[in-house]
Amino acid sequence: MSSQQPAADEPVHHDRVYRSSTAVVTGVLLLALIAWLCGDAVVRGSGTTPWIALAVALGAVPLTVAFTIRPAVFANADRMRVRNPFRIVELPWAAVDAVRAGYSAEVLAEGSTYQLWSVPVSLRERKKATRQGLSRRGGLSGKGLTAPGAKPGEPAGPPRAAADRVVDELRELAERGASRAGAQGGVRVRWAYEVIVPAVVGTVLLVVLLAAG
Repeated sequence: MSSQQPAADEPVHHDRVYRSSTAVVTGVLLLALIAWLCGDAVVRGSGTTPWIALAVALGAVPLTVAFTIRPAVFANADRMRVRNPFRIVELPWAAVDAVRAGYSAEVLAEGSTYQLWSVPVSLRERKKATRQGLSRRGGLSGKGLTAPGAKPGEPAGPPRAAADRVVDELRELAERGASRAGAQGGVRVRWAYEVIVPAVVGTVLLVVLLAAG
């Protein structure tokens, strides 16, 4: 069976990856802390303490990874894949109704709303960008200057918060890709059992050990 090759005018695009570097760093530090505390309890503890430490680690590690390191958004010319703490949502651009950022970044598709965990919205950063835009606009209009990087006579674009810039890029990809043959189809959702199962097992084991303790 021969595999289908992309058309000459539809080159294969690598995924753009959007994730929070702050969340990743926080997750790595938390994992190190869990390893240190639970490892010390396993080595030095007595009685049921080592087992309780293992149960805590079994429940805490996947949850820490789920909420810090795991979240990411992958986008290319045909679709976006949203990897949230407990599920993965694959959305062909034709199925996407809107991408927006209010108090959180979200994508609307087929009557459902999916939050983009890896694109945190900072209201403080948004207000700061707005103030900078107003200040820049006043300076440019008062002095007749052109913003750095802009062509002579071209108005400068207003500063945007990081989440708003990501949403703008995703919205542009959706508008350009909605008509592509590879962007057709429905939304697919898969639960992240590799995160859910160990977290549940660790929590149940911890409750049993504490109850028996």
